[in-house]
Amino acid sequence: MTRISPDQSRWWRRWAGRAGSAVVVVWGAATVAFLAQLAQPGDRATAVLNLRTGQTQERSPDELAPINAEYGFDRSAPAQYLEYLTGLLRGDLGTSYQQHRPVWDVVSEQLPGTLALTGTTLMLAWVLMLAWVLLTAGRGRRIGGWGAAVDSVLASLPQYWLGVVLLLVFAFGLGWFPVVGGTGPVRIVLPALTLALPLAGFLAQSTRTEFERVLEQPFVLSARLRGSGDLAVRLRHVLRHAALAPLTLTGWALGATISGAVIVETVFARRGIGRTLVTAVESQDLPIVTGIVVLTAVAYVVINLVLDALYPLLDPRVTP
Repeated sequence: MTRISPDQSRWWRRWAGRAGSAVVVVWGAATVAFLAQLAQPGDRATAVLNLRTGQTQERSPDELAPINAEYGFDRSAPAQYLEYLTGLLRGDLGTSYQQHRPVWDVVSEQLPGTLALTGTTLMLAWVLMLAWVLLTAGRGRRIGGWGAAVDSVLASLPQYWLGVVLLLVFAFGLGWFPVVGGTGPVRIVLPALTLALPLAGFLAQSTRTEFERVLEQPFVLSARLRGSGDLAVRLRHVLRHAALAPLTLTGWALGATISGAVIVETVFARRGIGRTLVTAVESQDLPIVTGIVVLTAVAYVVINLVLDALYPLLDPRVTP
């Protein structure tokens, strides 16, 4: 019988704890989303029937009875909660009140646009952050001060304001990008920049301090004495250690990017789950709202688990 070593035992306990925490986060998000449905002012059956008919009016008990039976509104809250959690375990996010379709079908149609925007935003934010930090960090008080000031300005830019400014300058003014729509990669540039610029500034703030600290370490001096150039030292030795700080924040950045997509997809009239969420909130289509909340929580915990697995590759001092 194979004996598990102490290191393996610690590894399994560590990942079991993280997996348990991830389950708790998703369960908490799902529970809050369910309670929000119960806390909605007014009668849910009336809201559903008004959505179906396109008319806002009071409904008789006879009219509401079939809706209550169809969605289980006539059952106790614990029974509804249990059925809701059981459905989530089966991958059932519910049925849209307005579109009469499974929530997953509605969301999956919009998901590619948001995934493309999120992926492009994260990649662009990292490229901008790394280029700016490599150019300005550890270059003396004047250059470093200007670099830190730009970090702060970018991190504080409101996304809605920035999106409107980019539209006015580069779409309406210069005509370099389409105002709405467009084809090919060009149509995602302005939306991605709207999200990436503030995110790059925020990541640069956390990276700059660590980058400048690592530049003063003995192993950096040793690398220079061996004949390595400044750029090689920064890329091969310093960046590997300094990147751990922004990598830790990437899980948070994913959530921030998805929430920012609500604004950006509205400003730029893009298809995506952010715009779908806004429409669902306006129409009180609660299954779509709760479905998006749960999917966002799942994406958040998955990306954080993946990042935890990458830490030992960036820093050998972090044991797997």
